[in-house]
Amino acid sequence: MPHRQRLLDLLAAHAPADAAEAADRARMIAFVQANPDCFGKANPTGHITGSAFVVDPAGRVLMTHHAKLNRWLQVGGHSEPHEHDPAQTALREAREESGLPDLTFLGPPVPLDLDIHIIPARKADAAHDHLDVRYALRTAQPEAIARSDESHALRWFTLAELAALPGSDAANHRALAKLPALLAADG
Repeated sequence: MPHRQRLLDLLAAHAPADAAEAADRARMIAFVQANPDCFGKANPTGHITGSAFVVDPAGRVLMTHHAKLNRWLQVGGHSEPHEHDPAQTALREAREESGLPDLTFLGPPVPLDLDIHIIPARKADAAHDHLDVRYALRTAQPEAIARSDESHALRWFTLAELAALPGSDAANHRALAKLPALLAADG
């Protein structure tokens, strides 16, 4: 399947920031190689997901207080059956979950970060991995946010506020630490 090869090429080209991200990249590559439907939610062990750190003109980052997980997270989620590109998944999910109509990639549409995290068991779904390909998006209209049903709240945070946010994990701190250089390169 050509979409799997494109994803493998994308993952191979990504330069991990630390040993944890390198380990996640290696696991993602092995997962994609072993699972023809690596994007599908039907796989009980996990699936490739796409998420985004959305940045406004002031350099603030949009976070959603996720209704199911009860945590502040970046926007993102599952691929649709026709989607085989985590960048497009991240962009679509970010638009759906934020209501922002003008989202574009901050820099080229390449991953900002890679992370594998466990989604706890819930109702009929067993615990499984989200193999998350994370991107940076931007908006010029931060006031246009509109909360979706998947969220308790949407809020803009400064990077300093996010660094102090309870429940934020090392992978989010790593991804957020990459944003200042990306913003500076973008001008």
